[in-house]
Amino acid sequence: MQDLGTLGGNNSYGYAINNSGQVTGSSESDAFSISGQAFLYSAGTMQGLGTLGGATSEGRDVNDAGIVVGQSLTADGDTRAFRYSDGMMEDLGTLGGANSRAEAVNNDGEIVGWSLTTEGAGHAFRISAGVMQDLGTLAGGSFSSAADINDAGEVIGWSQSSSGFSHAFLYSGGVMQDLGTLASGGSWAIGLNDNGQIVGTSEAAGGRHAFLYSDGELHDINDLVTDLSGWNYLEGAGGINDAGQIVGWGRTAAGDLHALILTPVPLPAAVFFFTSGLGLLALMRRTAA
Repeated sequence: MQDLGTLGGNNSYGYAINNSGQVTGSSESDAFSISGQAFLYSAGTMQGLGTLGGATSEGRDVNDAGIVVGQSLTADGDTRAFRYSDGMMEDLGTLGGANSRAEAVNNDGEIVGWSLTTEGAGHAFRISAGVMQDLGTLAGGSFSSAADINDAGEVIGWSQSSSGFSHAFLYSGGVMQDLGTLASGGSWAIGLNDNGQIVGTSEAAGGRHAFLYSDGELHDINDLVTDLSGWNYLEGAGGINDAGQIVGWGRTAAGDLHALILTPVPLPAAVFFFTSGLGLLALMRRTAA
């Protein structure tokens, strides 16, 4: 675990890392201010990226070309999605309303996030070739938000559904697909890889559980393992890479929240090895890897 430091203040937060090890996030710039500024950490140096004229900014994602996206306050006090590249921060605009934020950027430079529309509703968007596209909502919903995009241009996030709850979605080929939930209530897709596997969290019996969406099926990750010794349940998953490794968080038997990583191992029985602060546990998947 490496301390990346700050821009001069007391606190900093890292949100994303690319394949070159560059990190983006937000840091306080001096000890007397709680205003955060987006940064790019590269080659051992944390660089402040500035703002769009307001007091704060936040880097949410960085691609392999070092392009950072996030959100910043403007001089008028609005929140705007931004793109930072070649030393310049660009206001990405909105879907007609006052505010927007960018959450993710892929290696083709496509950007996704959330924006207010002219009517004042919050909708997921995708920016491709410089054009911001409204991705709409699930049938019967009034709001949506995009969380991630892969290099195939597939978008995930959540949208209000006809049930009134937020449901995880996959947007692909011009269609927003409802991924459903593990039980009645809501679900939220947070991360996906270039293989189209999706992870997130969903309402389930007894609380929220981490899920994996793969090959058209939504799985409770707690049901994909046979031994959860030392754990109460796995609550959420925040990311999955192309090797199928999943990062997230879970409740220990003592009720604490701990970070975790699940790593698939190519054994005949499709065993998962689960690494955390509690040690190494062999976990057996019930479905094919």
